[in-house]
Amino acid sequence: MKVIAFVGSGRKKHTYFAAEKFLKNLQSIGKVEYEIIPLGDYDLKICTGCSLCLNKGEEFCPLKDDRDKLLEKIENSDGIIFATPNYSFDVSGLMKVFLDRFGFIFHRPRYFGKTFTNIIVQGVYRGGHIVKYLNFIGNALGTNVKGSCLISREPMPEKRQKKNDDILEKHSKRYYKQLIKKELPTPSIFELMIFRMSRNGIRRELNENFRDFTYYKEKAWFESDFYYPVKLNFVKRIFGNMFDHIKM
Repeated sequence: MKVIAFVGSGRKKHTYFAAEKFLKNLQSIGKVEYEIIPLGDYDLKICTGCSLCLNKGEEFCPLKDDRDKLLEKIENSDGIIFATPNYSFDVSGLMKVFLDRFGFIFHRPRYFGKTFTNIIVQGVYRGGHIVKYLNFIGNALGTNVKGSCLISREPMPEKRQKKNDDILEKHSKRYYKQLIKKELPTPSIFELMIFRMSRNGIRRELNENFRDFTYYKEKAWFESDFYYPVKLNFVKRIFGNMFDHIKM
């Protein structure tokens, strides 16, 4: 199995080492190949909000950088990790630029079956906000989100370092269990609502001239129960039918 870690720090210190330790823990549990991607080593331009990727397709983006190289790495992986320091109470600038460069995938999710987690390294507080944000991002990409690691950086007394190591070790075990399953989970009622109401809006407001419309059509999502084949129980079928008639 291949796990890829994207590190949103401009230096190879606390966040990089935390991601590396997590990945080595995975290797000690099972047969895992990994790669660490320091985002600062790649050319990522700032999204201008032109919406061409949304309306026409990502291939029409006027920015020429390393976006597609990084997306290819995600495509060829079984597991994904986003690791970022807490800068100004949020993800780092590098991480945010990276996320903005593939915003079109939130419209057209595709990474179903891949296992996702995040590692947050902070000095003081508000890391929980970043955890929630990146977990939301993981869900929007279509991945199976498996928790997070929230750890502290310097000053690092021995007791704090041991706690960090314990957090990384325990979570790597939980992550590995999900990684080897590769299951496609049954959607929650909320996830079902998002899918049904999103496609309603696309079907009603867009047409063949828009990439979101043609993508949903190619995937047969206008007729499906969810993004991928699932067996919905009676309650979720009722809610799904109800969501089909709600306008956003």
